[in-house]
Amino acid sequence: MLEVSKEEIVARLSFIDNPWWESSARPEDWQYNGLPYRAYFKAFYSRCTQKKVRRAAILMGPRRVGKTVMLHQVIHKMVADGWNAQRILFASIDTPIYTGMGLEQFVGIVRERQSLGRNDEFVVFFDEIQYLKDWEIHLKSLVDSYPNAKFIASGSAAAALKVKSHESGAGRFSDFMLPPLTFAEYLSFIGREEELVGMVGDELEHLQEVSIGPLNEEFVTYLNVGGYPEAVASLDVREGASQFIRRDIIDKALLRDLPSLYGINDVQELYRLFTVVAYNSGSEFNLDGLSKAAGVKKDTIKRYLNYLEAAFLIMKVCRVDETGKAFKRERGFKLYLTNPSIRAALFQPVGPDDDPMGCLTETAIFSQWFHARENELLRYARWKGGEVDIVQLNPATLRPTSALEVKWSDLYFRDSTKLGALRSFTENTNISALATTRTALGITRDKGFRVAHVPSSFYCYWVGKKGIEQKVTQLAIL
Repeated sequence: MLEVSKEEIVARLSFIDNPWWESSARPEDWQYNGLPYRAYFKAFYSRCTQKKVRRAAILMGPRRVGKTVMLHQVIHKMVADGWNAQRILFASIDTPIYTGMGLEQFVGIVRERQSLGRNDEFVVFFDEIQYLKDWEIHLKSLVDSYPNAKFIASGSAAAALKVKSHESGAGRFSDFMLPPLTFAEYLSFIGREEELVGMVGDELEHLQEVSIGPLNEEFVTYLNVGGYPEAVASLDVREGASQFIRRDIIDKALLRDLPSLYGINDVQELYRLFTVVAYNSGSEFNLDGLSKAAGVKKDTIKRYLNYLEAAFLIMKVCRVDETGKAFKRERGFKLYLTNPSIRAALFQPVGPDDDPMGCLTETAIFSQWFHARENELLRYARWKGGEVDIVQLNPATLRPTSALEVKWSDLYFRDSTKLGALRSFTENTNISALATTRTALGITRDKGFRVAHVPSSFYCYWVGKKGIEQKVTQLAIL
């Protein structure tokens, strides 16, 4: 049986994966050159280049959010900043020619090329590292063995479970999550942020200066195609966005990634459950109802939901009562897609007047919160006779600090008495009330009940913008 030779592997690394090794190579000709930067780039670059702490940087996120592109952008900037290009190696672990190779073998190649010793400086990037069995054990060993080397890896969010569950990575890995695009990033990518909201920045009190009509048009486009950089940056991909998202994100995650990582045998069963959740994103579920709707056993559903969360396809939100207290037993929970464009890809795109706009608007706003450091403190309130869409808790007391009702309608601005559940909840918890609208902006008052109303599109922009700013600041100091 023929085996891939070392010469063939080195040739592949040199010619395809590491063009910066060639003295004649020009940075402007390298792959991914010229693509826009994610808002997280500076914070991640700082994580990759700091030398004080010996940790491998692990870039995680769902498929097609720009992980590989960001790794290449980091390399480009490293070279521009004076790092030795000959001591930087990039390898995509899922490339067929590398099958069976261990991480140490890649390190051996760059060391041999440059005659490097154990204490010399070099950088190695491992893309799609989750496809190597026990990768965390091998990566920890490399971090321990080469004190002056930098190791950066990327993987699907499904690998996050392994990082957190294996003690082998404790103290040696620094996780960095890259979610889908926020609405603010989407506007920046298409070059319309300054035009549509730049005059007011991200301050809600100046919102009256925004032309909501054009912003809403882009918001609807974002709901359908806007979560993934490639679908936004490329007109060709955007025109076939539904097929791109379904084929390259959903199908590969459900039919390849999760089965290979967790040994799932009945992938159609998993797919069936996911479509039920996707179609009803933002709805309240319980295990019995999901079991009946998807035709999957309850015990299996628990595992599948954990897998789908690990793959960063859905987010589970827990319930509180009318006073903001958690239930002792979990009777119901909400499930949201991490990006609303997944629903459009599975079923059909939505227009501004279509029935699903309400639940997709709520999904979009929740997805912006995923970027904020407070994302684990989000709940929804439900009790006999009432429900509030989003409740944020204080991290110290776990008591409600804000309450939001998401609407894609101006009806509740014209008649705030219809927001009875929001009124009841905010009066019980002594917090302020906020409701989103389609176009209306202002304050309504009804017998002491004060509600601030903000268009959903701008609130979505504002939450995403603020969330990234906070997250990037937090990541920069870790």
